[in-house]
Amino acid sequence: MSFKEKGEVIAEKAPPSPETGSGDTFQRAENGGAQSENRLKRQLKNRHVAMISIGGVIGTGLFLGTATALRNGGPLGLLLGYVLMGTICYSVMISLGEMIAYLPIPGGHITLARRFVNPAFSFTMGWNYWYNWTVILPAELSASAVLVGFWTQDISPAVWITICMVVVVVINMLGAGVYGEAEFVFASIKVITIVGLIILGIVLDLGGGPNHDRLGFRYWKDPGVFVQFHDIAGAKGRFLGWWAVMTQAAFSFIGTEIVAIAAGEAKNPRRNLPRAIRRVYIRILLFYILGTFTIGLLVPSNHPGLNLEDGTAASSPFVIAIQSAGIKALPSIINACLLTSAWSAASSDLYTSSRALYGLAGAGNAPRIFLRTSKGGLPYVSVIFCALFSVLAYMGLGNGSGRVFGWFANMTAVAGLMTWFGISFTYLRFYEGMKVQGIDRTKLPYYSKMQPYAAWYAMCFCLLICILSGWSVFLRGSWLTETFVTNYFPLALFPVLYIGARLYYRMPLVKPIDMDFVSNLDEVEADSYDDPPPKNNLERFWQWLM
Repeated sequence: MSFKEKGEVIAEKAPPSPETGSGDTFQRAENGGAQSENRLKRQLKNRHVAMISIGGVIGTGLFLGTATALRNGGPLGLLLGYVLMGTICYSVMISLGEMIAYLPIPGGHITLARRFVNPAFSFTMGWNYWYNWTVILPAELSASAVLVGFWTQDISPAVWITICMVVVVVINMLGAGVYGEAEFVFASIKVITIVGLIILGIVLDLGGGPNHDRLGFRYWKDPGVFVQFHDIAGAKGRFLGWWAVMTQAAFSFIGTEIVAIAAGEAKNPRRNLPRAIRRVYIRILLFYILGTFTIGLLVPSNHPGLNLEDGTAASSPFVIAIQSAGIKALPSIINACLLTSAWSAASSDLYTSSRALYGLAGAGNAPRIFLRTSKGGLPYVSVIFCALFSVLAYMGLGNGSGRVFGWFANMTAVAGLMTWFGISFTYLRFYEGMKVQGIDRTKLPYYSKMQPYAAWYAMCFCLLICILSGWSVFLRGSWLTETFVTNYFPLALFPVLYIGARLYYRMPLVKPIDMDFVSNLDEVEADSYDDPPPKNNLERFWQWLM
């Protein structure tokens, strides 16, 4: 059955919502008003969507953040932490994928929360998500300047921050098509880098390095598979060491949901989005699980180099292993790849925050001026406004202000998990609405047999990890006010935003029977088509790959 036929089956069975009415209401309800306004245009090709979904998974968290995780949890604690977070990430993505492949509209999960939960929840999801990506943008710009400092300290970091900022803003001001092309290149470099590092790591572990030292599972025996967190003895210390990995692992995985925000600008969304979602588990297994397993073989958890105080590639477990093996040329190459990763992340941060703001305005939760787009489909007001926050990167030039800004940047892990919590809850409402209205989920462009259990699993664990994210401050003699605030402020902010919005809108949860599964289907179907069959083996391989 083609995508169009599937959509027609759904449209026949789902009654129009009394709140939204006919299918032309997208401009009024979700885009904020007049149909004469310009709108986002679908410029992201299949390979762009595929690489954006990959790029959201691979970042400095894998290259650098695993150093802290290995030091806290040991090789097995590191691996188990990433495995658990990988299962949560996959559960979130299949929940999101089922909704966004069916309704690939601007605003992504923010707009869907308005349809299937209520306006207050959409308000909370939207501003939490916007904050998450707006705050991390200047942090990534600062990271790029620090990485350049790996080669030279003679030039002020402000110069490198400015150069990176200009590049990121220009890429986003040129539209989604240019952003997609840039992300395709950046993500390709990241994929090649991590695959090369994993292969090199296996070779080094088997004694293929210049020193011909066969490591095997040496470091799993000494200093051991787990770390006694804060020297707490017994199983309690090992468990706490493993749990300490969770927040850092969450930060590494946050961003895989970017594909939902890009859905409103993706070409042939009914084909491209399901393919991207179906392959998330491959990327999780290949990049994170295999990557962390390799790291645990190469570097002992008590290695003095496992700290991120200098903020350069010298702290990367891969670089430590390369240096220990006697290879001299690669650290600079790895640092260059990390710099590319930081630039890619900054570009994605600006893209995501601007589209989140556009979605907020479309849902009536932000001023309508942010809906203004160019004839080419660029939401230039949203992009410019979000880009203004990039100047906060200069706060890193001062010691005191940089420390304060670091606290805010650390909040993004918890804010990201709360976004995943919101996506899972929205899916459970979506699932209930489909069930009550008698819609066959197997006819959707993408569906999973693991539902609704996967959504319940993700929702509960995301909330649990957020609640326990700052547990270390409650250990005797370990209280740090800044750690407590940065971990629990985003968690407390979520219900505060929701309660405030609920009192303002005074609208209860949308009843399952009243949920709107019809509006915008016509335009989605018009943008969907079946790909022509490949003409040769090369095209067949490319179609399989992308």
